[in-house]
Amino acid sequence: MFRIITIEREYGCGGGAIAAELANRLGWELWDHRLTEEIARRANVDCSAVMRCDERMDSRFHRLAKAFWRGSYDRGAALDNQVFDADCMVSMMEQIAPKIAQEGNAVVVGRGAPFFLREQPDAFHVFLYAPRAEKIRRLMLEGSSHSEAEDMVDTVDRERIALVKHYFDADWPTRSLYHVMINTAVGNQSVIETILNTMQLVEGQPKATGYERPKVSNPV
Repeated sequence: MFRIITIEREYGCGGGAIAAELANRLGWELWDHRLTEEIARRANVDCSAVMRCDERMDSRFHRLAKAFWRGSYDRGAALDNQVFDADCMVSMMEQIAPKIAQEGNAVVVGRGAPFFLREQPDAFHVFLYAPRAEKIRRLMLEGSSHSEAEDMVDTVDRERIALVKHYFDADWPTRSLYHVMINTAVGNQSVIETILNTMQLVEGQPKATGYERPKVSNPV
């Protein structure tokens, strides 16, 4: 029986709103903003620090600076205590994933969840996408200008691709991880019905994947 749904999504396709509606429909816990809060609590930083690097790679300058100061214990310790980066985020998520798996009844948005929970037989993995024009339309409805929406659609997913390649040595999306991939241009309610109906069809049939995640590394 499925007790967890992971939602991975292209930026602007409406994945966050769909995940919230789905969690509400099921009466399950939504791990989206709560996940940001939990990562921030464990890392002892403000939520805004987590949101700034959420699913994005650190700048090359920051990574080089980190490596440079790592040679000094005092300076390295000070930097690690003050700077929240992608290394911290992935490490925290690796720690939180077992908690989510134990509690169950959860809809988890992004943050590498389908990789961390890939061996959970009760986890159902979804990837949401949409045509570029649809993503821009959705973002403009949320208040972005056309140029802002274009810029975010063209850049955010590139960061996600880089992060997944860096930490999981995998392509994004890794199609073998997902039970279903859905174009959200069909509408949020249709997406939710498709997810729920597909879960019923494959209930109790753990999906074997060919992906083996390497250990989380912190290369420069």
